Amino acid sequence: MRIRFILPALAEAERGLFRPIKYALFPPLGLATLAGYLEPDDEIELYDQHVEPVPEDGEPDLVAIEVYITSAHRAYAMADRYRARGIFVVMGGLHPTSLPEEALRHADAVVLGPAHAAWPEFLRDFRRRNTRKIYTDQVRTLETVPPVRRDLIKRRNYLAPNSIVVSRGCPQSCDFCYTRNFFAGGKQFYTAPVDRALAEIESLPGRHLFFLDDNLFGSERFVRELFTGMRGMKRLFQGAATVRSLQNDALLKAAAEAGLRSLFIGFESLNPESLAACHKTINRIDEYAETVRRLHAHGIMVNASFVFGLPADRADVFDRTVEWAVSTGIESATFHLATPYPGTPFFREMEREGRLLHRDWERYDTRHAVIRHDHLSPEELEAGYWRSYREFYRWRNILRGASHQPSWLKALRHAGYSAAWKKVDPLWNLLIRLHRLAPASRLLEKVLDL
Repeated sequence: MRIRFILPALAEAERGLFRPIKYALFPPLGLATLAGYLEPDDEIELYDQHVEPVPEDGEPDLVAIEVYITSAHRAYAMADRYRARGIFVVMGGLHPTSLPEEALRHADAVVLGPAHAAWPEFLRDFRRRNTRKIYTDQVRTLETVPPVRRDLIKRRNYLAPNSIVVSRGCPQSCDFCYTRNFFAGGKQFYTAPVDRALAEIESLPGRHLFFLDDNLFGSERFVRELFTGMRGMKRLFQGAATVRSLQNDALLKAAAEAGLRSLFIGFESLNPESLAACHKTINRIDEYAETVRRLHAHGIMVNASFVFGLPADRADVFDRTVEWAVSTGIESATFHLATPYPGTPFFREMEREGRLLHRDWERYDTRHAVIRHDHLSPEELEAGYWRSYREFYRWRNILRGASHQPSWLKALRHAGYSAAWKKVDPLWNLLIRLHRLAPASRLLEKVLDL
């Protein structure tokens, strides 16, 4: 069987919004994992439209497309062209799971959820030429998932080719979270066997790893065993966690000794009313600054995530958030406009109240205002979003934030990391076009090790 896996691009080069480096960070691990279920004599192609053109010639027997909300229109157009030639198309991912009927207007079948059991079932039916329209996955285990087909990944196209996932989902259930609907109907959070995770880590070249888990610290028992096993491997790694999962100082010490050097953390808002409105009750604002201080004490950098346009926000939310982030010494920040994704409680609430401005999925990218806010117009929200990025990454604020670091070496790391993320896009674009991200990956390792 000839099968072509495709990850369509999430964004196009429109009005300068497309940052190639953002989409050249990680390879498509989900598709490479699905490839592991195929037979040894199957012919497999894997394409990531973020970093390479996707051919539409040839005669694959099956085309499998992973769809996110902002890639839906491109994915559907691509699928329609394949189907017009009589080629079977199956879709999966976050968006088809949320809106399967919409996806089925452009696909012969859809696989809902994380696909641990549904994808192998679909493959069996496809080989027998007896497929259903919808395959629903309610199995929640990583013990039987085959190894990622890393031989299909073109490593030179990515800054962090050693991406890895050792758990699925998140033990929290926030109203605006897209993955909440993806894991509906089964366990919301589960982990791989620790020995299996450690074996995969051992197999990866170089030192740098990037854990793509929604919440690496979601299970204290699991992550403690993982960090114990990683101690002595001389790895450097990055990941994501929630504020509440980072309150155990002994666990942070173990993480740092295992090689943890930066964490993505969803602070979301400095306004308790906004957090309560979206049921982000696990976040306690009085813990924010202390969490950052504790992480910095262990040499761990912070990539803080903030959401603007939550119900209680006013016009001062943008400047107030940026000032707090800079004065706290956070190394990097990502900002988002509150975006209701289909299938989430937040979407249903906005739909029920008539607050959705439109259903143009391409603009549901957290950079465009897509809901009617009580206190801020769409223009005010978008202007505040862009101003926050400009202000946080101004040189004076990068250097001011770096001045809060405990040593000059950590201050140098802070400045270099922040500047590299937002100040050198022309260089990133050149390296991506020349397929020269490998030297940048080695430089990243050195920066993380400062």
